Amino acid sequence: MSIIRSVVTGCGAYLPEKVLTNEELSQTVDTSDEWIVERTGIRERRIAAEGENTSDLALHAARNALSDAGLEPGDIDLIILATATPDLTFPATAVTVQAELGITDGAAFDIQAVCTGFVYGLTTADNFLRCGQHKRALVIGAETFSRILDWEDRGTCVLFGDGAGALVLEAQEGVGDNSDRGILRTRIRSDGRYQDKLYVDGGPSSTQTTGYLRMEGRDVFKHAVTNIASVMAETLEASGVEPKDIDWFVPHQANKRILDGTARKFGLSNERVVITVDRHGNTSAASIPLALNVAKQDGRLKRDDLVLLEAMGGGFTWGAALVRW
Repeated sequence: MSIIRSVVTGCGAYLPEKVLTNEELSQTVDTSDEWIVERTGIRERRIAAEGENTSDLALHAARNALSDAGLEPGDIDLIILATATPDLTFPATAVTVQAELGITDGAAFDIQAVCTGFVYGLTTADNFLRCGQHKRALVIGAETFSRILDWEDRGTCVLFGDGAGALVLEAQEGVGDNSDRGILRTRIRSDGRYQDKLYVDGGPSSTQTTGYLRMEGRDVFKHAVTNIASVMAETLEASGVEPKDIDWFVPHQANKRILDGTARKFGLSNERVVITVDRHGNTSAASIPLALNVAKQDGRLKRDDLVLLEAMGGGFTWGAALVRW
């Protein structure tokens, strides 16, 4: 019996022009290139230009994904934009993208799960497509984290960057097993008891300000390794897939030590891990689609490859997705 799968038909990304290197950061905050690379693996990140909003980054990525899919904007009837740095409190940044694309049908909304936002977005879009409510979706991760950083806090300002990535998903028939193309399995989780470990200290209801990102790095690292490994194992087990069957592991690009530790737990060689944190920094909800686009553009990621995605973010939120490309 056939089932509906959410198949990836297009992939796109966008990075701001400005590159901020570790050396440049060391001139304004007490840090060094050696210190940052040793602890995070990050060498540089991109910073949005003055007047360049999250919606601008998202729009570029969306258009590139549509071009890759060979589609027109009017072919899309659902836009889900994962971001923790929207243009405005409301309306959703997704509707700005929808309007700029000239789409007047369907639905557009933001989803907020911080660094796990793209996995949450894929999961949400997959459910809409599989139930038949929508036919084609744009799932976008876009962030301008540079706007919520305390540039005097070396524990956070060295970690994050700006960027956007997008996938086009299309409802297509599959046979119902792991040979199908598309999203095969997702798992999303959260635990609000740990929200004070990684948060922004402002908001319209609490302080009437934007606030700055605050993080207890050691606690986040500890929970990240445990939670990510757990949700990856759940996803693989539910799919009947062994780690050795994975062609590409595309993790949220938070910290190279977390990436390396997670890969070792599952016996995934470095050659099968897509790493962009050195060039992009942590771009939160944008990091996974940005990494997917890099792997697609350089020829590593090919049709029918089995790809495992994972992320963890403030909340805490975390999740994983298994996708046949």
